[in-house]
Amino acid sequence: MHTFPSYPAPSGAAAVEFVRANPFAVIATSQGAAAPLATHTPVVFPPGLTPGDSLVGSRLWGHIGRENPHWQQFVEHPELLLVFSTSHAYVSPSAYEYTPAVPTLDYATVHLTGRVTLIEDEEMALRVVERTVEVFENRRAEPWPMEDSRAVFRKIIGGIVAFTIDIDSEQAMFKLSQDMRPDVHERVKQDLLTGDHAHQDVAALMSQVGTCPRSAAAGAD
Repeated sequence: MHTFPSYPAPSGAAAVEFVRANPFAVIATSQGAAAPLATHTPVVFPPGLTPGDSLVGSRLWGHIGRENPHWQQFVEHPELLLVFSTSHAYVSPSAYEYTPAVPTLDYATVHLTGRVTLIEDEEMALRVVERTVEVFENRRAEPWPMEDSRAVFRKIIGGIVAFTIDIDSEQAMFKLSQDMRPDVHERVKQDLLTGDHAHQDVAALMSQVGTCPRSAAAGAD
């Protein structure tokens, strides 16, 4: 991924938290001379994972449907790319309150590379599925109790392929209008919170990142 120096993640820990908070990724692998193959699927932190300022050296969990042939390429091409991202938020110059101006798009993304290993043991695969459900249910005010459905999980576990991913590199870009003046940055954020095309996930990250020190004097009057 090409990254711009003006749009770094605020810290390594922020990039790690971003992956934890956005557990749905694009997995892409090589097919030799053919175009890469990609699958959209949940990728989650295992229980107890506390990676600190970097995910390099960490192991993540994922699974896809067995009918998806992508998993069959994991043995031959175990090196993969994971892409985690926010929504893409169009930034209208109407929020700038100056002209001339140009629009842009704000977003945050973290790219990880690593090696995938298939999980052959059904009990371990079941743990991956249950952990995935737990990660998403814990976001709800009243998480759905899965205990009464574990027998169903066991019955259908053969229909999924679980795997681990050992992370060996990471890149991040948080393009969140932080190079704009603080007043413009705030108007853009409010437009993404309450405007015609709201992107609350991007606006929340804008609040965390703020603006660059030099942005106070930047922009047009």
